[in-house]
Amino acid sequence: MVTVNMDAMDKDTTRFKIVFTLVVSAIACIIGIAGNDFITINHGAEWVRGERLPIGDCILLMLSFSRLLLQIWMMLENTYCLLFWVIYNEKRVYILFKTIVMFLNYPNLWLAAWLNIFYCLRIASFTHPWFSVMKRKVMGLMPGLVRLSLFFSFCSSFPFSRGIFNVYVNNSVPVPSSNSTEKVYFSETNGNLVTTLYLGIFIPLIMFMLAATLLIISLKRHTFHMKSNATGSRDPSTEAHLGAIKAISYFLIFYILNAVALFLSISNIFAANSSWNILYKIIMAAYPAGHSVLLILGNPGLKRAWKRFQHQVHLYL
Repeated sequence: MVTVNMDAMDKDTTRFKIVFTLVVSAIACIIGIAGNDFITINHGAEWVRGERLPIGDCILLMLSFSRLLLQIWMMLENTYCLLFWVIYNEKRVYILFKTIVMFLNYPNLWLAAWLNIFYCLRIASFTHPWFSVMKRKVMGLMPGLVRLSLFFSFCSSFPFSRGIFNVYVNNSVPVPSSNSTEKVYFSETNGNLVTTLYLGIFIPLIMFMLAATLLIISLKRHTFHMKSNATGSRDPSTEAHLGAIKAISYFLIFYILNAVALFLSISNIFAANSSWNILYKIIMAAYPAGHSVLLILGNPGLKRAWKRFQHQVHLYL
């Protein structure tokens, strides 16, 4: 059982912290909403027209839509948490915000992991027969595995509304520097129940890390082979492979940071007004935004669609 002091915002949290957190997280959320909205509209339009989307595009469509909802809800939660903290710390409101955030975060983690696995199996090249068998099996079963993981993520988020979190208030906490008292909020996490919910973070995290590591190793080996056979100083294929390695490395770093921030959010380790709490709020807002931007820049189809969109905007301006 973990209990964390959630001190009154007007007493212990400076105006600078509130404004800084709101502005930075809002900018990240707006960028993420714009990027994920663009991906959702681009692939959603193809789906509405009756076109059969490849499994990779289907995963990307579901991922962008879940992140769109997540970032809208995170903007609302941050606003209430920092500006309307009395309402936010009411037990029913607090549990509602936490439950929906986790309900939207779990599919985000799983879909990002499956998208990375899809890219790994499609791009990576290994001569080991085990990899060939896994590639054939997993690619064939991936639609069912994605649906199963989404069902698992929804089931994992349901217990958050059933006794995982509790919040209560003490109206008579003495202030050391004066003879007055203050109202202090406490958040409580049930450690006996929350342990099982960490699986919803760690399982897709391990999957993502393994797929990213295999893909980076494969690309590095292929890049080294091309460099050894290259005649010119700058080979376009080599540059493209190096760019892909950098992008996957960024994906991996963002994913790990987001998983750690989500773990801390569930655990309620830090006080609500602490710098660490503000940091993981910003990370959780920035990850979907940064990942969506990298996906648009790294996906040839989305990159072409983005250039067409920019051209149309310039025509209207």
